[in-house]
Amino acid sequence: MKAPLSWLKDYVDINVPPKEYANALTLSGSKVEGIDTAGEEITKVVVGKIISIEKHPDADKLQVTKVDVGTEVIQVVTGAQNISLGDFIPVALVGATLPGDKKISKGKLRGIESCGMMCSIAELNLTKEDFPEAAENGIFILNKELPLGKDIKEILGLNEITVEFEITSNRPDCFSMVGLARESAVTLGTQFRKPEITVKEEGDDAAKYASVEIKDADLCPRYAARVVKDVKIGPSPKWLKDRLKTAGVRSINNIVDITNYVMLELGQPMHAFDLEKLQDKKIIVRRAVDGEVMQTLDEQERSLDSSMLVIADGVKPVAVAGVMGGANSEVDDNTKTILFESANFHGISVRLTGKKLGLRTEASSRFEKGLDVENVITALDRAVQLVEMLGAGTVCKGIIDCYVKKPEVRKLPLNPEKINKFLGTSIEPQYMINLFKNLEFGVDESSMTLTVPSFRPDVEREADVFEEVARFYDYNNITPTLLSGKEATQGKKTFKQKVEDSIKNTMTGCGLSEIYTYSFTSPKVWDKINLPSDSKLRKAVVITNPLGEDYSVMRTTTIPEMLDVISRNHNRRIEEARLFEVSSVYLPQSIPVTDLPVEKPVLTIGMYGNTDFYDLKGIVEELLFSLKISKYEFAPLKDFAPLHPGRTAQLLINGKAAGIIGEIHPEVADNFEAPEKSYIGIIDVEPLVENASFKASHKSLPKFPAVTRDIAMLVKDEILVKQIEDIIKQRSGKILERVKLFDVYKGKQVPEGMKSVAYSINFRAEDRTLTDEEVAKTMVKILDGLKNILGAQLRE
Repeated sequence: MKAPLSWLKDYVDINVPPKEYANALTLSGSKVEGIDTAGEEITKVVVGKIISIEKHPDADKLQVTKVDVGTEVIQVVTGAQNISLGDFIPVALVGATLPGDKKISKGKLRGIESCGMMCSIAELNLTKEDFPEAAENGIFILNKELPLGKDIKEILGLNEITVEFEITSNRPDCFSMVGLARESAVTLGTQFRKPEITVKEEGDDAAKYASVEIKDADLCPRYAARVVKDVKIGPSPKWLKDRLKTAGVRSINNIVDITNYVMLELGQPMHAFDLEKLQDKKIIVRRAVDGEVMQTLDEQERSLDSSMLVIADGVKPVAVAGVMGGANSEVDDNTKTILFESANFHGISVRLTGKKLGLRTEASSRFEKGLDVENVITALDRAVQLVEMLGAGTVCKGIIDCYVKKPEVRKLPLNPEKINKFLGTSIEPQYMINLFKNLEFGVDESSMTLTVPSFRPDVEREADVFEEVARFYDYNNITPTLLSGKEATQGKKTFKQKVEDSIKNTMTGCGLSEIYTYSFTSPKVWDKINLPSDSKLRKAVVITNPLGEDYSVMRTTTIPEMLDVISRNHNRRIEEARLFEVSSVYLPQSIPVTDLPVEKPVLTIGMYGNTDFYDLKGIVEELLFSLKISKYEFAPLKDFAPLHPGRTAQLLINGKAAGIIGEIHPEVADNFEAPEKSYIGIIDVEPLVENASFKASHKSLPKFPAVTRDIAMLVKDEILVKQIEDIIKQRSGKILERVKLFDVYKGKQVPEGMKSVAYSINFRAEDRTLTDEEVAKTMVKILDGLKNILGAQLRE
């Protein structure tokens, strides 16, 4: 919301500099985004009068002039041809600055000294729309006698200061000059002045010209109208154009400008209909009929449905309620009688209608927030008052006011003792009473009860009353105090949060970089990762109001997002990357979705470049070690479509599936334009949390020596290392301390379809020194198991 200070000062005395004003309003709850000073780049440009003009002796197109700037007469050489003796013009003196970082210095043009520059409207960053009388090409002739030496910004109104506010949606009253003025007056402790509204009515009663009927009171509790005859459409006066311009609104004509002025001043959007274009001279507020079509003022055909509220005449819709008027009832140069509309529409309905039509206006953005139903008549009277002031028409007697649904009056207690106890203050009760009176609350001092004004929908409960006192008393004046109570609990992280921290620390320690990706995705990614058509991962939560198809569902897997990041880095010539993300996938409990989806946290690891499957496996094992999870294993997995069928493993923790690691399938890599040797790990966080431990443990150093035996064997290619290790562990009993694979060989010395596998096995007993006989018996058991179960052949 842009608020020119000169306009605000009509309703409130602002007795502090702009920056101090901005700080004060921000602290009291009306956040200031910025302060803009028009003409800030223009300095040392003054009014001058041309007192002599002579041709330049050495240039046909240049003229040498003498210009009186009040304090002195200066010589200016110019190429302008539209100047005359006695003209008043803007002159940039030596040392002046102009828009675009332009600085004026003394110089010579063809040997003749020039001590300044005459300015055109373009050089002052102005337009013909601002000053229609100015020459488009040439010097800006001011066309009237003005005080010489006067700052041009004061003459042209270029010293306006505009404050831009960020207004929260719960304060619709502050989307107006009057609302901001009220807040400013209470904040600064100055007087608030409402605009004086008096209406001069003439002629017949308005009810003879038109009628109003509300058919859907749930979407429009109030609709009021006034009739203006003998309308004269034309341009607005300069003061009105200037006010609209400084507030960021373009001038159109006097009637449209009046509706915009009232919207900015009082916060109530309005509309003007050409009464002669309304069939049967009726206004009917109703829901649209499915399939109805109308052309709005932006000359676009709009298809309507029964969820939308429209303003209709006896036959057709003439406006989309709260959004935009129709071209079929537009005020034009031939309009003689107009119907001014001022109404209150249901905010949610206006928002949904605007969204369906792809149309958002200044009016709809205000209606969306829920406007004051009692402001309808005030705005209507203000509009016709301005019509009279501008001589734009004759106001008929009376108001057509259809008010079918009045809101309940809200009353809240004012308890100074309770407020002081809550805030830790000692504010006088009379201060609070005066504060709420200045905010235009009704105050019953006998019962200490507040009547909340209709323009304050945000004040709903007693806590809101406390806030009003705190923000105007100034939070800086409230002394901080410690919490009071019998016990105070110390905040700490949950076990799950500690595990997540450990996951991130371990990943970072392994050289991985953390990334963040969107939880929204496109259903197209399921085909890109080769998911089967019947895969559960294709059943996703569909977003009702997506930003677009690329963000239309909640993700059920994080693989596409990780591959997008890998692809982006690879395509930017980053040779290798190791990445991780701790985020969530969203799995619906039923289709169609009726309940909130299961939000499942997962750790996603992505790698490419100088890396392989075993690097990824090692990182996962390091994570499990850091969480003190020892009961895990990796099992081959061949039916997970996104990953290579021969280079994928499933992580099992305590026998339950906990994740998948592997190399990306070549087709999937091509689909994402990712490196072929890319590796992905998806680890569920919940099993990690369930099995993790942070308890420190220790084991005493062994008292008795270990016995080591090495074995090498030939086994078939398809035999897994895990199968061999499981047999060794089963046959060794309690004396097995460690089994370690140290060699796998395939070559000319090994039969085709076979491989050589070598292990180092450590044996140790806790209570004695092992004998060779004990170890030999155990080795026989191991070798028998390997031979009988796996067909292993011992190599000599």
